[in-house]
Amino acid sequence: MAGAKYADVRSLHQLQRHPHVLGWLAHLHLQSPPLATASYINLLIHMRGIFHELAWTEQLPELAYLLRREDVPRMPQRLPRPLTAEQDQILQQELLRRNDVAANAFLLMRHTGMRIGECADLRCDCLRCTGPQQWAIHVPLGKLKTERMVPVDSFVCQLVERLRFFRSLDALPADGFLLPRPHTKEALVRQLRDYLHEVCFSVNLPTHIVPHQLRHTYATEMLRSGVSFPGVMKLLGHNSSDMTMKYLDIALPDLQREFHSARLHPRYLVPQPKVVTGSVRFGLNGVIDSVLGTQHVLEMFRRTLPDNPVRGSLHRLSNRLTKMLCELRRLNTK
Repeated sequence: MAGAKYADVRSLHQLQRHPHVLGWLAHLHLQSPPLATASYINLLIHMRGIFHELAWTEQLPELAYLLRREDVPRMPQRLPRPLTAEQDQILQQELLRRNDVAANAFLLMRHTGMRIGECADLRCDCLRCTGPQQWAIHVPLGKLKTERMVPVDSFVCQLVERLRFFRSLDALPADGFLLPRPHTKEALVRQLRDYLHEVCFSVNLPTHIVPHQLRHTYATEMLRSGVSFPGVMKLLGHNSSDMTMKYLDIALPDLQREFHSARLHPRYLVPQPKVVTGSVRFGLNGVIDSVLGTQHVLEMFRRTLPDNPVRGSLHRLSNRLTKMLCELRRLNTK
């Protein structure tokens, strides 16, 4: 490994992480054509195994630390993408036409952004009144061990009522769950997945569509409807903004709409100082106007800087100007 570039390395005792192993890693990154991620990961894993074996057989424990776990990248996660508008419309129409337990369950997932496991855990009393003509679904502990309330409209309330009605007719004993479980939760989830596969096949949709794509579709729809990014995070029950970003499908029309909206209705991070019409004010009023203008210019400049000591110093200076303004206004009222 190091023989070609590091001719002075003649024994395992001389092998070091820097520059030998790190130099080899840099060489792998510069290969043309580049190594596939899976090939790169497999190569590093096998090399780690060789180092660990040599550390034991040659009694050189430091060899085990030449390649570290953080050197091995993770495979890129390929999350399901949202349904297209046409796929979403066709699927919802077919589910509405069927109007059985599974169809209503999938419509409920589509209009609340729930995971399939969360839907399987819903209780019969999951629909909660939060105010006059306001309702929310209580989603139980999910994948991230969090529970949340998802605001819903009258259509979702009807879906819950239908599922309650179907549950009342079910021969299985009452267990408090909104969806009947034939044996276990896992068996119910398998039944729902098979059902969606059959529905997609019947309406000529791609049969590789999975229930999680309904969650992605809901998230993208909420963003396009005007729900803020933090709001979408809360609706999905995410703890990380990075995960939420993976769920959203931001297309060119979305960017164009946001761009034109920003141009028509700009939102300033710092209020602009009021422009004084007519003659310049004198006395304390004139001093207040000058300090306001200075603070605005300083803050606009500060926000263009990267995170460094200069930006921090300007922030502290801006805070001092704010205190000065408060004192000047207090003096001006006397």
